[in-house]
Amino acid sequence: MERIFFFRNYARERFGKRIRKIPVALPFTCPNIDGTKGRGGCIYCYRGSRPEHLSPGTDLRSQIEEGIRRARERYGRKLGFFIYFQSYTNTYGDISYLRELYDTALEFEEVVGLDVGTRPDCAPEEVLDLLAGYRERGFEVWIEFGLQSANYETLKRINRGHGISDLVDATLRAKGRGLKVCIHTIVGLPGESREDFLETARLIRALGAEGIKIHPIYVIRNTQLARSYLKGEFSPLSLEEYASYTADMLEIIPESVVVHRLTAEAKPPALLAPEYCTYERKLEVISSIEKELERRGSRQGSKSGVEGTGGNFKELVEEPGRLKG
Repeated sequence: MERIFFFRNYARERFGKRIRKIPVALPFTCPNIDGTKGRGGCIYCYRGSRPEHLSPGTDLRSQIEEGIRRARERYGRKLGFFIYFQSYTNTYGDISYLRELYDTALEFEEVVGLDVGTRPDCAPEEVLDLLAGYRERGFEVWIEFGLQSANYETLKRINRGHGISDLVDATLRAKGRGLKVCIHTIVGLPGESREDFLETARLIRALGAEGIKIHPIYVIRNTQLARSYLKGEFSPLSLEEYASYTADMLEIIPESVVVHRLTAEAKPPALLAPEYCTYERKLEVISSIEKELERRGSRQGSKSGVEGTGGNFKELVEEPGRLKG
């Protein structure tokens, strides 16, 4: 029995074959880094979470070709691909430049769609229209908004640089164009409790997002969070705590919502803590969450209280304080 609706299951159902994401890195930045909104980024920010083997200095076609080659060597040739614009804010640029990048990604016949990571305050109308145009051409387009928490005080504490209302606005405008929305969350941010994690899940449910990413906070050297950690001001969650809180969130998330990620990885010596956020322990983390759901006799969506894929927007109307910021 599958207790979690993973992206791999969704993709096979949707396309009838195995689908892989090819992450690419481009020379984007972020309004919270370049001075538009702030400097330094979020307190945990480290190279935009870019995989080590990717370089923004390598042209996009070469990155895609290499990604396809690697995937075929491991999984065989009967594959389809999403091009995943991952690092930093991949809608934060001139519209002609963005069109050139997205067009290039879709030139490959094996590519079935785009997956574009960005911030909810970086979703102007012209960019959403551009992405919607690819959907109208038959490609599937996901836009991933980094929220991290539905607690506005947390967003200020981590120097996120946007509010909850930015996410609500961007999500509704993207969904109105037929784009699929995936919302990023982080469990274990400084000052947060179980109720904060549950409230984040409730917001995602209410908005009717089609996808979610959940991962634990981890501490990377030379970040503001690392300085707090080394002073003893912050401690990340244990694996047992993370598995329990993530299971709590998944029970609230409707079973039709696609789970794109349930952990995060980095490499020592850059990684300071927690020790389970490594590539070698990725499957162990996911298994811990699945075993926790099994222990409860539960599964994703068991407490969602939402029919189908739609969101419960009544919650947003009746609790406007949630939209502060």
